[in-house]
Amino acid sequence: MKKTGKASGLSRREAMKIISAGSAAGLLGINSGLGHLAREKETPQWAKGLPPLKITNVKAIATAPEGSNLVVVKVETSEPGLYGLGCATFTQRAFAVIETIEKYMKDFCVGKDVDNIEDMWQSAFVSSYWRNGPVLNNAISGIDMALWDIKGKRANMPVYQLLGGKCRVAVDCYAHAGGSTPEAVAESAQRFIEQGFRHVRIQLGGYGGVGTTDKQPDFKAAGFGRESDQYMDQQKYLKTVPVLFETVRKKCGEDVELLHDIHERVEPIDAINLIKSLESYRPYFIEDPFSPENMKWFRILRNTTTVPVAMGELFNNINEFRDYMVEQLFDFIRIHISQIGGITAAMKVARLGEWFNIRTAWHGPGDVSPVGHAANAHIDLAVWNFGIQESHFWNERAQAVFQGCQTYKNGYMYINEAPGLGVDINEKEAAKYPIGTRSNWTVRKGDGTIIRP
Repeated sequence: MKKTGKASGLSRREAMKIISAGSAAGLLGINSGLGHLAREKETPQWAKGLPPLKITNVKAIATAPEGSNLVVVKVETSEPGLYGLGCATFTQRAFAVIETIEKYMKDFCVGKDVDNIEDMWQSAFVSSYWRNGPVLNNAISGIDMALWDIKGKRANMPVYQLLGGKCRVAVDCYAHAGGSTPEAVAESAQRFIEQGFRHVRIQLGGYGGVGTTDKQPDFKAAGFGRESDQYMDQQKYLKTVPVLFETVRKKCGEDVELLHDIHERVEPIDAINLIKSLESYRPYFIEDPFSPENMKWFRILRNTTTVPVAMGELFNNINEFRDYMVEQLFDFIRIHISQIGGITAAMKVARLGEWFNIRTAWHGPGDVSPVGHAANAHIDLAVWNFGIQESHFWNERAQAVFQGCQTYKNGYMYINEAPGLGVDINEKEAAKYPIGTRSNWTVRKGDGTIIRP
């Protein structure tokens, strides 16, 4: 029988086309599979790490939108447009800090790796051979905060995330109630309570009651000192503080936590007796009963009263905290973030406090810049042993200079969730408010003797 070649229904040519198409498809499948395997082996973005960056410039920016001298450090990097900001505010000696930053720390920092923050802090701490005082420490603090700001921006995270993440939803704060009479202070405190504050510091006049007496001191009559020198009647102050607490408690009730700052302005034994007399009013804490020269009095104070005490605002060196915290001689760590050495230094002290159940209460006045307040808040959010934060409400001029200032609601401070510290500076706006050199911390007794703050 004659074969037609079409028993299968396909011609030889058609069969060859099918075979060829199948081979091509197979090869495409193999290649597709290999491409898939290659993609699987490709290093993901998160595992690639960040390229090394160098510091290219360090400069100081000075401004005084609220009257107090503020100094901010700007650290620029080898990545175009990437920089960090830190607070270096020593308001009483601002020009000395600026000179240190521009003439010494710039040369010290340029060319170094922006990521090695601990190494930078350790080397800067001993770079002048003698351990640092307030001028050098403020310069180092500004650089340290700026490096943390850069690290947060590079990681696309707020700094508190780099410190371990949040321990709380927001930062509980205390407000400042003041006035020339106990009744006026009580009214001021009540207004803050109505705004949601659970903690209020109460002060009659200036620190030590300065400005609340019409009495002419003998040193003024004798023409001793300067006309601007302030007078403090120490005995009047010691008598009025218990009256102040009693008046505020009667007006505001027992639920609010009350704080007070002695500001080291009385003799140590008088401070002990004053604090003892306040026990029935249950202060949240009494701040700075003794100057740094009188630290051994803390042992006597601790054996005399159970009123909580805050200390440390005037410390220059983190090691000044160590022995007194180990002995649990005070209850709250009072750190000025630009004075102590920045975030790196403050975290060392905060972690030590956790071991001995001593809480944080960072200094937060108007002579800490919004950058410094942000640094305070990032630490406040991240450390377990947070206690309370001092608040400050920035005016419109300051908010025009510093974008990203903290906000307040129901007694809590909130920061924006931007990467880094979350605060930027408008250098043109900052230049509208030049700093000055005047600072008045001269307070005298009636006979003219200097009172140490």
